[in-house]
Amino acid sequence: MPSFVIQEKCDGCKAQDKTACQYICPNDLMTLDREKMKAFNQEPDQCWECYNCVKICPQQAIEVRGYADFCPLGASVIPMRGQDAIMWTIKFRNGSIKRFKFPIRLTPEGYWNADNIYAGLPDPDYGKIKGPGYFNYEARKE
Repeated sequence: MPSFVIQEKCDGCKAQDKTACQYICPNDLMTLDREKMKAFNQEPDQCWECYNCVKICPQQAIEVRGYADFCPLGASVIPMRGQDAIMWTIKFRNGSIKRFKFPIRLTPEGYWNADNIYAGLPDPDYGKIKGPGYFNYEARKE
């Protein structure tokens, strides 16, 4: 099930140029209705259900039905993002609650780019490319 916005909770990220969900969506599906100042998923059929918009929403106004491997039918998933982790709360149909915490990546945005991804590493020795230890090495009997 694709992401959906709970209109009562959404504040349009206080009318900034881009909402948090617009910024994070890998498929550019989230958009802002300028009249209502509420975000919405403009193409639900294209949603990857990646939870990026759910995790970043400051108002917890976006939901996605949980995957069956950790959230059975009828349960709800609520992520709460902290400084160094996301606390996931699962509310089951019978009212019981389970929480689990996962650390988030603390690498600054833009850190992994072509300019510095190999910074500090030695230059490659292409003379060793056919030697053992490389995934494309084939031992040939001549």
